[in-house]
Amino acid sequence: MTNSVSPFIFEGLPVRGFLVQMKDTWAEILTRRRTNPDTGEYPQSVRALLGEMTAAAVLLQSNIKFDGALILQIWGDGPLKVAVVEVQPDLRVRATAKVIGQVLEGAALSQMINQNHGGRCSITYDPQSRRPGQQPYQGVVPLEDDDGVSFERLSDILEHYMRRSEQLDTTMVLGADDSSCAGLLIQRMPIKGQDNLGGKQIEFEEDALDQNEDYKRISILTASLSVQELLNLSSDQILHRLYWEEKLAHLSLDGQQNLTPHFGCTCSRARVGAMIQNLGIEEAQSILSEREDIDVSCDFCGTNYKFDAVDTAQLFNSQNPQPPIPGVVH
Repeated sequence: MTNSVSPFIFEGLPVRGFLVQMKDTWAEILTRRRTNPDTGEYPQSVRALLGEMTAAAVLLQSNIKFDGALILQIWGDGPLKVAVVEVQPDLRVRATAKVIGQVLEGAALSQMINQNHGGRCSITYDPQSRRPGQQPYQGVVPLEDDDGVSFERLSDILEHYMRRSEQLDTTMVLGADDSSCAGLLIQRMPIKGQDNLGGKQIEFEEDALDQNEDYKRISILTASLSVQELLNLSSDQILHRLYWEEKLAHLSLDGQQNLTPHFGCTCSRARVGAMIQNLGIEEAQSILSEREDIDVSCDFCGTNYKFDAVDTAQLFNSQNPQPPIPGVVH
């Protein structure tokens, strides 16, 4: 299997894990970008970061029971303006990045997106069926630690995010190259209400950040995994290599044995039409006064949509606009 998510728990301990490995999905994301005549291939350092973000977003979506999209986004003040990954509940994945300057090969994360300490990371949970007036939940953290030192690994940013926003100990190992991306997440679960502890009595103090000794031990084992091992070994080999002395129970994602990551863009002509509606009729007419049609490309999948004067007039007569998607108006 070239795309997979493997959930597991440590029997009798308040610790769970997820391992994601993607080849086909990641290859399609890169191919769509590389073959797009308007953009061309991402720089190597951007490909590496976006691949890690793709694996991380799938891990985070798999780790929650949420009927909506999870959106992982990093933006800042370097040549990499923004990078975004969106994962739907069925693990449809799409990803994009916007580069506005030169990114050198081997550039560090801070050099790409946090040169002047203006970088931020956000995780947004957007419900599929939002009530009127309901806003998506979003948490935002800077791309540096509490002492103002820039993080150079995405895993450090996300571990920091989980500690600050969710109050949960989290360990992540992420990796990506031009053929695959992968990630391993280990997280301490809140003890109350968990049924995998086997009746073990645990002191209240252990259910707090940095206090659970079982989690600390497993975190050390997890951190020993190299990126090359993560990208090249099978899931069974990785779990045996790390946790052969632990008792693991393999799970399915909400009982769905065949739920796997796959590329899928949610763009449509209706949603792009909504983006044009958001421009306003005067702006749309201004664009059409200079060219034959409004030409919009989806940043995620590269699909091109064209709206001539007749199409545009019909948009502003429509009573049922759709939520817009990120795109580029040409």
